[in-house]
Amino acid sequence: MAFKLENIKTQKRQVNNFDLEKLLKTEITGFGNSFSNKKKEAFYTELSVLLNAGINLKEALVLIANEQKKRTDKELLETMVNTILDGTPFSESIKNSKDFTEYEYYSLKIGEETGTLQKVTKELGLFFRRRNEQRRTVLNALSYPIVVLITAMLAVLFMLHYVVPMFADIFNQNQVELPWLTKMVVATSNLFQRYFWAALLLLVLIFVLRKIISKKIWYRKVASKLLLKIPFIGDLVRKMYIGQFTQAVALLTTAKVPVLNSIQLTKKMIDFYPLQTALQHIESKILQGNSLSESLKEHSIFDAKMISLLKVAEETNQNEFIFERLTTQYNDEIQYKSKMLSTVLEPLIIIFLGALVAVILIAMYLPMFTLSTVLG
Repeated sequence: MAFKLENIKTQKRQVNNFDLEKLLKTEITGFGNSFSNKKKEAFYTELSVLLNAGINLKEALVLIANEQKKRTDKELLETMVNTILDGTPFSESIKNSKDFTEYEYYSLKIGEETGTLQKVTKELGLFFRRRNEQRRTVLNALSYPIVVLITAMLAVLFMLHYVVPMFADIFNQNQVELPWLTKMVVATSNLFQRYFWAALLLLVLIFVLRKIISKKIWYRKVASKLLLKIPFIGDLVRKMYIGQFTQAVALLTTAKVPVLNSIQLTKKMIDFYPLQTALQHIESKILQGNSLSESLKEHSIFDAKMISLLKVAEETNQNEFIFERLTTQYNDEIQYKSKMLSTVLEPLIIIFLGALVAVILIAMYLPMFTLSTVLG
């Protein structure tokens, strides 16, 4: 049985009675915070181990604080200890800190209210570990192709700005008849020099405009639709967000949150329009009495295997286990597809840019044969 989010406000000792109105607006991130995702992974994992060993929360936090090498991290944990000594719950001690998210706050509060704090901290440690692994996998897959692409494009721009005009002046001075390929390259070089700053300004304006309209529903709808249609990359992005969904629901299910409320919470934490709209529709279907697996069938963003496993979970009351298994499967698929993306992109970028440089060089050397005849 689910609880209504709008009615969860005041009573302290019931998991169904605290304010969940302020939910995750975006996925969990630690970028720019002093207490990063990597540190959170270690923090929650060690805290779970200490709690499982029978050490009380205050002593566990003191032990972890003493291990910190960075002064700001040590002070952050010492502040938690002091607030707990004053009688403040652990979840409340992190509520107003910019280093922690609302998702962590509500997860820990659920753990305190239900007596499953050790399990929730363990799941939060796994949550951040998977997020860190996913981020590292994607960065490793894209870093080399991006470096190659930027370097090669700079080389091409240098040729268009300096090398091609130098050859063009030589050809004009000697009145050499230029082949069509050379004419095209020279014309491109002239356009580049003439409109370089205008193009740069346009790119900046596009970037700023995107920042302004990025929260508009129509933009999110169109951008996500186009993104999903990109071969291979679209499927990778879809699996990344579905993996976030199963991971969040697995953590909330571990904290004994009903499936309906897990859907409501997750809907507000994942900033991906197709998934948000699908979860909105699924929420209404569940309220009408449909099962989760039946509700998922109506949306193509969810895989058939996911729907089948959730149907089994509903029949056997194994939601927690199935969502954890789905999370593991999606993380494995994301790692595999990211590595494959890197493997495919590297040679394609090298071939494309190599061909582009070759075309420019050939276009510049073709008139040389005519020029040598004129000079001879």
